[in-house]
This record gives sequence, C-alpha cells and structure tokens, in this order.
Amino acid sequence: MVGDVSAQLIELQSQFAFQEDLLAALNERVVAQDRELQNMRNAITQLSEQIRQQSTVSDGTGQSVDMDRPPHY
Repeated sequence: MVGDVSAQLIELQSQFAFQEDLLAALNERVVAQDRELQNMRNAITQLSEQIRQQSTVSDGTGQSVDMDRPPHY
C-alpha cells in the first residue's frame, strides 16, 4: 500500500515537472510572438505613413494633389 502511494506521488511529481517545463516554454513563445506582433504593427504604421505621404504631393500652392488619376479623367 505504501509502495503504491509512493509510486503515485512520484508519478504526480513527474507530471507536474513536465507541465512546469511546458508552461515555461509556452510562455517564452507567447512573449516572442508578442514582440514579433509589435514589430509588425510598427512596420505597418510606418508603411501606411509612407503610402499616405506618397499618395499626395504638393502642387506648389500648398494644396495637395491626389495622384490616383490624371486631371483629364
């Protein structure tokens, strides 16, 4: 009977240690993905700003001219 309880305790400790390791690995991955996501958000913001700046140009009078279509359309 004592041997069974001891074996069960060892098994539970082993499972707990495995779960702790798995949780630590998953946490590291989540942190890395969060960093990567933030970098992507920053890149999208920069690209959006560049596109916005390139889609309008100044015509010399201070007014921006939209470059989607030539003026004769």
